[in-house]
Amino acid sequence: MLWDVVARRNSGLGGGGEPQVPDTSLPDSKPKVRIGLALGGGAARGWSHIGVLRVLTGAGILPDVIAGCSIGAVVGGCYAASKLDELEAFATSLTKRRVMGLLDFHISGSGLIAGSRLQRLLERDLADLRIEDLPMRFGMVATELVTGHEIWLTRGPLVPAMRASYSLPGIFDPIFLGGRWLMDGALVNPIPITVARALGADLVICVNLNNEVRTRGTVIQSHDPTDPEEDGITEAMNEPRRWGIFAPARVNRPRRPNAPGIATVMIDAFNITQDRIARSRLAGDPPDVMIAPKLARVGLFDFHRAAECIELGRQAAERVLPDILELLQETRAIA
Repeated sequence: MLWDVVARRNSGLGGGGEPQVPDTSLPDSKPKVRIGLALGGGAARGWSHIGVLRVLTGAGILPDVIAGCSIGAVVGGCYAASKLDELEAFATSLTKRRVMGLLDFHISGSGLIAGSRLQRLLERDLADLRIEDLPMRFGMVATELVTGHEIWLTRGPLVPAMRASYSLPGIFDPIFLGGRWLMDGALVNPIPITVARALGADLVICVNLNNEVRTRGTVIQSHDPTDPEEDGITEAMNEPRRWGIFAPARVNRPRRPNAPGIATVMIDAFNITQDRIARSRLAGDPPDVMIAPKLARVGLFDFHRAAECIELGRQAAERVLPDILELLQETRAIA
């Protein structure tokens, strides 16, 4: 596989962060190992996927298959459609004010945000594209409302499928697509390694956006609320909570110091659920390589911190790049 990497570099296929088709005129008698990239969910933390893709493509590691969930579906779809530059320019232009302007709040739907403004932005560059017509295998994960079915979106219009995959329950309205009500895929498969393998990947690199998030809990087998040792928990509850644009500066209510608001409860619940499911799925079907950006200090809705997230993605990819290249060389030797 390393020979493939070098050949792509020499043929000018490694730069720019966009998918490119190898020159089939190059002689290669060895079988090709198909590289898959599984981009996990994590809302605003997902801007770090852009930094990861920049490092991989800069090193000549071009995925043949991409599977995305939630924000990973958005970044992966833009990459597959050769629109990563446009997405990065948009992300880095965001401020708190611009983010708020993109959120069409309403009280009559199934979520706080209708999502039509965000969809129109995606349609500006991706409106006529279908998933099956992209130059690489691409799939997204969504969750069916009521049944909880894990839905793989591998055919049909690109933008509605993206919107279904990132429809965070309670925040965005679910999407009616193909006769099903669909919502965020992170509820069932936050890091879609299984999808990448099913779409034909021989070697899967995953990006886990929640590896360092504070909700990596354990089991407390005997909790005594009168125990003095529990003072640390009380102190932690009095600390200001960071939730990006939805963050109250500090909540102090009578007899309930810093009681959590509805936004905090929803986001904490989603973080906990996603962490538990991700750990279970990773144990059952581990990737060949995992890239884990250090995103613990980035809130789910800190979309205005794109430049920081992209840089953290770059750093994470650069840390494991030698391991990826070594694995590719070993895989190529065995094939």
